[in-house]
Amino acid sequence: PGATFGQRVFIDHGAGVVIGETAEIGDNCVIYQGVTLGGISLERTKRHPTLEDHVVIGAGAKILGPIRIRQGARVGANSVVVRDVPERATVVGIPAREVRRRDASESERITLHHERISDPIPLALGDILARLQRLEGREETPSDTNREKNGGREND
Repeated sequence: PGATFGQRVFIDHGAGVVIGETAEIGDNCVIYQGVTLGGISLERTKRHPTLEDHVVIGAGAKILGPIRIRQGARVGANSVVVRDVPERATVVGIPAREVRRRDASESERITLHHERISDPIPLALGDILARLQRLEGREETPSDTNREKNGGREND
């Protein structure tokens, strides 16, 4: 095993954690149970992730390939990360997408409040609904025009 670990790395409930041989883990990182820092190649090159300092990886998350999880980033539970994560960003989902980016003035203190991570699905559905309502308010559909011609009844 050639993985490198920084200082004060905390692997909470380490059952099922997989850390590939070329993975690099910075200082003050927290990794929860079931996390995989996996490779996507069998070649003898850098093929596993790099976690910079102050990173939190939620339970069951899969971080795949020679990507970088930048300083202060957070990965939600069961997310699958296949691209670099920006500094201080929070990513969730499959594939993982950014849902928040903390301001540089916010503390690097690690919080264990996973229930405060946004769920992007309701946010996206809200955006779609708002857009649909705007569009419906602007345009008449063919079925609306036909109903008006037939006194509010659908065509038979």
